[in-house]
Amino acid sequence: MSEVAALDKPRKSSHFFMGLAFFVCLLLLLVFAVAKLNAWLEDEQQAPVQDIVVSGDRVVIDDQQIVALIKQSQPGSFFELDVNQTHQTVEAMPWVYRASVRKRWPSGLEIFVVEQQPAAIWNGDMLLNQYGDAFDAQISAVDLNSKITLPNLYGPGGSEQTALQGYRNMQSLLETSNLYIVEMFLSERFAWNVQLNNGIKLNLGRTEFIGRLQRFVDLLPLISQQDRQVDYVDLRYDTGLAVGWKTLDKAA
Repeated sequence: MSEVAALDKPRKSSHFFMGLAFFVCLLLLLVFAVAKLNAWLEDEQQAPVQDIVVSGDRVVIDDQQIVALIKQSQPGSFFELDVNQTHQTVEAMPWVYRASVRKRWPSGLEIFVVEQQPAAIWNGDMLLNQYGDAFDAQISAVDLNSKITLPNLYGPGGSEQTALQGYRNMQSLLETSNLYIVEMFLSERFAWNVQLNNGIKLNLGRTEFIGRLQRFVDLLPLISQQDRQVDYVDLRYDTGLAVGWKTLDKAA
């Protein structure tokens, strides 16, 4: 028995080292495979983002501009692409109000955008959306939709929502007389001045501007009976108003 045990001991030792060598080789092979797979996944040529699909109602937004911006900011592979970073990049575009981004296996990217809805031109060089948020965009792009006619609103920084809401309240009242506001000025002291499509300028003051505007609407038929053209109407009175008439030069 002792001789058999002595012969079996080297055999077990040999099997142990063979198994250990096999395990080490397997481990090295696994590490190598993982490294190669990781390199393949990160290689844009092996797993590029091939299809970028943009959806959502849009008039001004250029799909190709979005695609080019994503490829420039995220030049890596499909697996390496950062969805959160891509989302921030798309939403930073001036005409994008909201966006959602998600990957589509195996090499696609789906982007849904909500376009800014311009409600007014703000201080001559920016736009206000329907919520009164200012955004910096090419105003000329609005011309792509011929149905859009935007008023010009002016006011101090931070008064965007106040100005837009005031404009909407006044415009709602003027529509009964087929008038609309072309320009509206909100001063640093929050005094309201508007110019109408018929050329009349209204000084509404700081307080009770809706009630004063209603007074103008009520008296407009009487004012219109005059043979002279109205230049401005000052409504900063508790009752009544003051009318400034156009001179012959202005009327011409």
